[in-house]
Order: sequence, then C-alpha cells, then structure tokens
Amino acid sequence: MSATHFDAAAAARAWRPPPLIETPWLRYAVYLGALAYALVAFSTIEVNWTRAAEGVERAGRFLSGFFPPDFVTKGDDILAGLLESLTMTVVSTGIGIILSIPVALGASRNLAPLPVYLFCRGIIAISRTFQEIIIAIVFVAMVGFGPLAGTLTLAFATIGFMAKLIAEDIEDIQASQAEAVRATGSSWFQLLAWGVLPQVRPRLIGLSAYRLDINFRESAVLGLVGAGGIGDTLNTSFDRYEFDTAAAVLIVIIVIVLACEYASGYIRRQVQ
Repeated sequence: MSATHFDAAAAARAWRPPPLIETPWLRYAVYLGALAYALVAFSTIEVNWTRAAEGVERAGRFLSGFFPPDFVTKGDDILAGLLESLTMTVVSTGIGIILSIPVALGASRNLAPLPVYLFCRGIIAISRTFQEIIIAIVFVAMVGFGPLAGTLTLAFATIGFMAKLIAEDIEDIQASQAEAVRATGSSWFQLLAWGVLPQVRPRLIGLSAYRLDINFRESAVLGLVGAGGIGDTLNTSFDRYEFDTAAAVLIVIIVIVLACEYASGYIRRQVQ
C-alpha cells in the first residue's frame, strides 16, 4: 500500500469526539425544538416599530451633543473627579489586598482547621454575593455620599475576589515543598514565608494588578449612586445636559482604563 493510500485510510479512521446526543433523530429533534422555541420567544416580544424609528432620530440628536468633547469648561471638575477615582482605586485595592491575605489563608483547607476554613469561606461568599453597585448603595446609606463609601465598597469587593483566587492557589501548591519546610521544625509563619509564599507570589502580584484595573473601572460606575469618583462627575454632566463635558469624561475614562489594562497585562506577563 502506498503512503498516500495509508494516509487516506488513517484520516478515515481518525477519532472524532462522540456527539452529545448519539441518536441522530433525537439530536435533530432537539435542534428543531430549540429553533422553534427561539422563534416563538422572539414572536412574543412586543416591539413598537414606530417608536423605535423615532428613537433612532432622538439617538442621533443625543449623540450629536457629544461633539466636540469639551475638556476646558469643566476641566477642573474632570481633573478632581479623576484624582478622586485614582485615590479610591489605590487605597481600596491596598486595603482589600491586605485584608484578603489572612482570609485567603483561613480559606485554604490545607492550612486552616475546619471551623476557620468555614468562617473564611463564608466571608468570601458574602463578599462575592452582591454586585458592587448594591454594596455602594448600602455604604452610601451608612456613611453618606462621597469617596469614603466608594472606597469601602471597592475594598469589600476586593477581599472576596482576591481571597478566593489566592486560597485556590494555596490549595494547589506543591505539598512536597511545604512538607520539607515543616520537617525542619519551622513555625507556622515560617511555613508561610518559605513554603507557601514563594509558590503563590507571582499569582498574588498578577491578581493585585488585575484588581487595580477592575477597581478603577468600578469607581467610574459607583459615582452614579453618589459613591464619589469620576462617575459622579459624569452623572452630574448628564443631569445638567452638558453632553460635551460628558463626552470628555467618557474619553478620560476610556484612556485610563486602557492604560490600566495594558499595565496590568504587562505586570502579569513579567511575574509569570
């Protein structure tokens, strides 16, 4: 048999993953049923096409108010909001990381006893249950409008985010290295310093940079509920129908978010 015929036979016998539903008629029946359901669901949507057409015209007038962006008239307010957002971002990220480390250690089953593990896992679950905007509303009601509510919100969200991911990394560390450190008679803190931290340090640095990026984006949203930051400036611009200023604020947010995204990506690549 020639090599060409052998390659063709091998290709014919090439393994393919089995379909999720092996029976052909049942598989196609499911496909048709899903398509029919989608069509029926779409037909139940009530759309006022006349109003939608009018909305397109209104949207055009609305978007035309964004041009040209005005960075000058409210430049001081934009700068103040930007600095406030950056301050909230850095402070909340720092506080959140510091508080998340002990929570992550307690939420690691290979380091903490069961009661501590369950307690710390509960903290993580509570922190991750609610969206930042809901937490911000609660803190605004507690401490009032301003950046303090936003800082507390972002720090609270950072704890759950960082603690969960770091705890998973701690649980996946190489046990041999930790056991070697423990065999020398080291204390629990020495075990953390020499057996655990070297294995999770790159992940901790990368996640910290990523969370810094997330917190700035969230700070722009929290201002919409009065939790300070550049989002508050954006909300004020819309309330006053100053769409050219709003466009300037949006451009500033986009530029800062892109800068944070590239910076955090670079840091994560360097530590991996």
